[in-house]
Amino acid sequence: MTLNNILAEIPDSTLPVSPTPSGRQSPSRRETILSLVEMLLQESDVQRINIPQQPSFEDDGDIPSVDEYHQAEGAEAFRKFERSINNLDKELRNFSNAARQLGSSVAILSSAYRLRERLAQIHYLYQENAANIFPRKITHISRESISEFHAPERRPRRGRRRRRKAPLHVPRPAVTEQLDPECFPEQLEALAREVTTFLDTLNEFPEFTDEVVNASILSFEGDLKYWSSCLKEYVGQFRHPAVQRYIHDLTDEMGEHIDGITSSLCMFIDVGVPAIRFAQEHAANNLLNLSTVATFFSAVTATTMQFSYQLDHDAVSDAVNTMWFASMVFSIAAAVNSLLGLTWKQAMYRSPGNRVPWWVLIWIKRSPLVFLVLSVACFSIGLCCFTYASHQSFVTTTLTTVLTTFTSFGLAAVSAWFASERWTYARHRGQKWLSDVLIESIEQFIQTPVLCWIRTVVKFLGRNIEKTWAALLSLYEWLRNLCSSSELDNEGDDLEASGVPTTSGSGPSHRPSHLESSNPVKLGMSSVTLPVLTESPKPAHVVPPSALVNSPTEKETPLPEASPISPGRQLWLKAFQNVRMRNSMAALASTSGNTAQPDRRRTTSSGLPGPYDRKRAIIEPVTVLKSRISTLVPKLAALEATQDLAAHNALVRHLQFSPDGRFLATSSWDKTSIIFRVGDPFISHRTLAHTQGFVGQVAWSPTGNLLLTKMARGINVWTEGGVCAKTIDRDAAVETVCWFPGGEAFLSVEESIVTKLDINGNELDHYDFGRLKIHDVAITPDSLRVLGVGPLLESPTGLHPIKSRVENRLVVYNMETKMIENQTPVLNAVRDITIGQTPGGGLIVLIGSENKGPPQLWRLELVKDRGNKSVTARLTLRHTYMPKIPIDFSGRSYFGGKNNELVLCAGKAGDIHIWDQESGALLHVIRAQAHSGDLTCIAWNHAADNPYMFATGSHDGGVRVWTKIPEEPPFTDPTFELDTNADVRSQSLYKFPRSSSPLPQDDTHGESLHSSSLEANGGFAK
Repeated sequence: MTLNNILAEIPDSTLPVSPTPSGRQSPSRRETILSLVEMLLQESDVQRINIPQQPSFEDDGDIPSVDEYHQAEGAEAFRKFERSINNLDKELRNFSNAARQLGSSVAILSSAYRLRERLAQIHYLYQENAANIFPRKITHISRESISEFHAPERRPRRGRRRRRKAPLHVPRPAVTEQLDPECFPEQLEALAREVTTFLDTLNEFPEFTDEVVNASILSFEGDLKYWSSCLKEYVGQFRHPAVQRYIHDLTDEMGEHIDGITSSLCMFIDVGVPAIRFAQEHAANNLLNLSTVATFFSAVTATTMQFSYQLDHDAVSDAVNTMWFASMVFSIAAAVNSLLGLTWKQAMYRSPGNRVPWWVLIWIKRSPLVFLVLSVACFSIGLCCFTYASHQSFVTTTLTTVLTTFTSFGLAAVSAWFASERWTYARHRGQKWLSDVLIESIEQFIQTPVLCWIRTVVKFLGRNIEKTWAALLSLYEWLRNLCSSSELDNEGDDLEASGVPTTSGSGPSHRPSHLESSNPVKLGMSSVTLPVLTESPKPAHVVPPSALVNSPTEKETPLPEASPISPGRQLWLKAFQNVRMRNSMAALASTSGNTAQPDRRRTTSSGLPGPYDRKRAIIEPVTVLKSRISTLVPKLAALEATQDLAAHNALVRHLQFSPDGRFLATSSWDKTSIIFRVGDPFISHRTLAHTQGFVGQVAWSPTGNLLLTKMARGINVWTEGGVCAKTIDRDAAVETVCWFPGGEAFLSVEESIVTKLDINGNELDHYDFGRLKIHDVAITPDSLRVLGVGPLLESPTGLHPIKSRVENRLVVYNMETKMIENQTPVLNAVRDITIGQTPGGGLIVLIGSENKGPPQLWRLELVKDRGNKSVTARLTLRHTYMPKIPIDFSGRSYFGGKNNELVLCAGKAGDIHIWDQESGALLHVIRAQAHSGDLTCIAWNHAADNPYMFATGSHDGGVRVWTKIPEEPPFTDPTFELDTNADVRSQSLYKFPRSSSPLPQDDTHGESLHSSSLEANGGFAK
């Protein structure tokens, strides 16, 4: 019996599905079995696919080849992207199952399924693309297996046909149409539309809004549109390896977006769906309560109508029947409309609120409550009229009318308050309450001109009345004092007789104490504090004589002393004196020729042992290209910092050896460039001073007789003797300069425009690169093409990325036709480009990137078109040079060795990595000292082959020369050697007080290269 037959025997009634509190549906046993079988089929299919794909190694089974490393890393990146898509598909399926219980969920269910279909198509295209790049790790999708795996299961027909419910377990949508790699831009754009549609349908639930989901989906949509717009420029090239690799590199960026949406969607399922369901159930309960009340009230109205329909036909009786019949009609309408609204809100296929006509929405939401209020009002009026029509007593009719009026007034007031709250919410969207609106309205009413005038009049009258009352009180006090003066005299005599002390002063002796305190101006404001006679038992306060003498109100006061300097001013004066002292000491030190050694940081070679263990180092060659690499490794291991030159006072920005190797030019942020004469030791040849700003680059001409120095907005042309032949000012910022192979002209890179200039500063031509901002250029040996690298300023449709990295491009520009012959997209931030030649005459291009982007080697190929016989250039990736561990690169890469056989690149930590250019094996690593690295630039001396030589610049302005330490000469007379070299060394120390002899290498800081094969295992080129 097959699996389908076994599953078919399981009835649906025995498989209940109950929603969980989190909004998810717990799967039934049948769904669990289906999921397990699906996973087993996938695992068996993967095992069947991976059986013949055994790892292939070259020459040695223990050391994987460069290509094997490249295949494994690319396959792992694709599998990570595949897991991200599978997780998102799973969450979309869970979301669909949870959203089925919500009203108006048909739109979100449809958009979720369409999004899953689009994800399946994207997955198919990316798997086909990865299978083309990594054929030994990723296989192509078999369309027969897809159709068999995703075929809907069929149940055997039974005698009685019954309706089947839609199963909650929905398989992943299958790709049924043939997708071509050229449709990548269209598919990405379609995915952006599906994602936007899903977000719109999700936001149509007004009960809950998740800002996290909105932000993640909107950023994903923006990047998808940016990628689609950029990829449209590569139509017809999606089968080229370079474009395929760029599309594969996008999986990292896209995977981050998908993972963010997956986590946000998972949270929305756990939090948002229950909140939406609670809000919808709350609204449904309100309608259900209204329906219940309306039904009950209609029964009450029908019962009371039995007492009134047989009354005599007069005006009051007719009014009673009219009101009660109207009340019954309104109550029935309220009940029916409540049930209608309840059914509409619970329907999954109903339209969202923003797509329903306003009058339909108002009728469904507001009519039940309005009809119920009208029914109650009509019944109350009819009840009052019934008391008069049935000839009740005066007390009954009066009391019924009063109570009905009171309850109706309360009902009207509450209804008005409720309507006002609704208006406030519609007007201010929850930012203000109704009480705040009422307070603001009252304040605005008070500020009207009429009320302001009335308030001014009242204040004026109030002030005048207060003054009048004060005058009357003063008059009363004066009359009172006048009448009681005799009594006060008698009381004073009695007090003196009884021995009670009295007040003494310059004023009247018998003035009342309360008058003295109330009018101190009239009392003369005496500086002497007088004891006051009061009824309190506390003793009088007597001021000591010292206070009387030193009173500040006396006429004789001491002269004011000079005010002291404030603490803040003292700090400023001290800081100013310190700055002046430091400046004077610096000037004194510069004029006195101080030869003190600066505190400098050194780097040590990782591949070279200490001076005592150098002979014990065992160098094993790499298995690939054994004879050549076995020669390179010892030469690289022998490199040490032999000279440490204190060239500049600020960061060294760029270095370059002259083509003949006789000179080394440096540039620094201290506004100087120095030309050194290469030798042992290096001697300063010329110092080139600049007044316009920092010197960012130096460039020797191919002939070696001219030197260019680049500033921010200018270029200086110098001769070999240090004479400034020409100063060329530019209107735009200059990124870099590059000589033509013949040395007759050079290129100045300025944003997207590359200008051809001669040595006199005349503009010979312009080359526009469009939307590409050029960082660096290189010219082919035939001077026909220029290669440029840089980021894209904007997409062809004017879009910018939101979260992903900006697209960078390698461009081949034909200077004769002034057309871009080839452009290759790359994701890493490329900063420099260098052209070199192989021993066979081929052209290779070295690209350097920033951050995590390793250097890459490309081959420049000339392809002849079969149609018009024209020759165009095309770039093909050969190697990606990988370090042993992921590091941040400083950005610039260099060729080294004979015939460009080496590739050098420095990390931001100061380590220098050296690879074999042809095989891509990591040969040597020069480690920075333990505390930090201060490396800024490298320059290789191509004229020095045995031994190798290169120079490095640092942040502190120092320049280090790396080469092999010369062997110790035979014993000679030290006095003679000292006399012959005294002049040279004194000259070096005089011109460079900060320079020092090479420091001995410490064996504890070195890292010996015990096995070159281990270095090769740690870092391979892709």
